[in-house]
Amino acid sequence: MKFLFGGSLLKKKTSAEKAFAQSEVRRLRNKAVKSTCRTYAKSFVAAVQKKDEELAKVALKTLVSELDSAGRKGILTRNAVSRKKSRMMKLYNVSFGVTAAK
Repeated sequence: MKFLFGGSLLKKKTSAEKAFAQSEVRRLRNKAVKSTCRTYAKSFVAAVQKKDEELAKVALKTLVSELDSAGRKGILTRNAVSRKKSRMMKLYNVSFGVTAAK
């Protein structure tokens, strides 16, 4: 549809076009969050490989926080978040000899 507005013709945006624009914004936002999670994971693994326990502990805390945030937002599924956290915590515990309290 076209409307006359101030002497110029404007085309009405369809709902499909609006939905596409919204999904594109969401896709880019989700992509940024996933990228941040991957970056934190890489920094954690690098700290573990350097055998730097303090840096690894800080990196793990930051990574877990970011994963939980992504899970709450629905960017990553609950199971994916749990799996990634479990693997990273296992890597930390195995690398630095941390045992579970009994």
